[in-house]
Amino acid sequence: MSGVLAGFTVIFVVIAIGYALGRSRVLGEHGEFVLSRLVFFVATPALLFDSLANADLAVIFSPTLAVAAATAFAVGTVYFVLTRTVIRRPVPEATIGALAASYVNSANLGIPISVFVLGDASFVAPLLLFQIVVYSPIALTMLDLTTGTRGGSWVDTVTTPFKNPIVLAGVAGLAVSISGWTPPTALTEPFRLVGGASVPGALLAFGISLYGVRVLQRGVAPRREIALASALKMLVQPVLAYLMGRFLLGLEGHDLFAVVVVSTLPTAQNVFVYASRYGRGVVLARDTALVTTLVAIPAIGLVAALLA
Repeated sequence: MSGVLAGFTVIFVVIAIGYALGRSRVLGEHGEFVLSRLVFFVATPALLFDSLANADLAVIFSPTLAVAAATAFAVGTVYFVLTRTVIRRPVPEATIGALAASYVNSANLGIPISVFVLGDASFVAPLLLFQIVVYSPIALTMLDLTTGTRGGSWVDTVTTPFKNPIVLAGVAGLAVSISGWTPPTALTEPFRLVGGASVPGALLAFGISLYGVRVLQRGVAPRREIALASALKMLVQPVLAYLMGRFLLGLEGHDLFAVVVVSTLPTAQNVFVYASRYGRGVVLARDTALVTTLVAIPAIGLVAALLA
């Protein structure tokens, strides 16, 4: 349990610093906007390229990858279908909500939790790969096509993914890893240096966004969507991970514990960055990330008590 608290302490301290920046107006009126775009267009692509270019493919392509992919797609699809057919939300908001319900905080919280709780950061690597190379491109392509001004021709559909910096960086990093080529330090170090701003940048932007707003504010926050996304993320996804890991993949002991803990991680702040970038579902992404982060502390503690 001490590992869980240590991991969450890191994230809350940085968010608090962002809140202080927002309150003091050090970065001006558009600080959150500029910081979010810096993270989206520069820092995160650099981090993804550096992470995947140096990844061990044997570790990445493991049972955790199958669990992460299946549970994320299942939960995201459930949210998307319900909000489109029952709540009648537009595609961009439904897409952001689907990400909020299934996109796991694998970097800034997943890595410290994996180290402190699971004893090995490699448990989160398959999830990171899936979200970078597969899940993000699908969601970002949907957002590009439904919020952009380029139209919806087949040319746009085919070329849109290759115009997104996060998608391009993920594919390039994976290609380098598969090729077996080790780039020289002079080439990789700039990516590592710039990529180091991705995690704190996303957390700071998230903290800035909290100043001057009320979480779950009546008339502003889409409470039904936030409740649905939070329930799917913190209850349904971990249960699906357990059932799939235990009965389909035959996982036991620490391996089963690891896949459930990873699935119990809260919504990533990246979803808020994506929402800010496209200007859709921002409050939904922000409030769901905060709610699930608070709930994740006792939730991971419960998983540890039951399965560790």
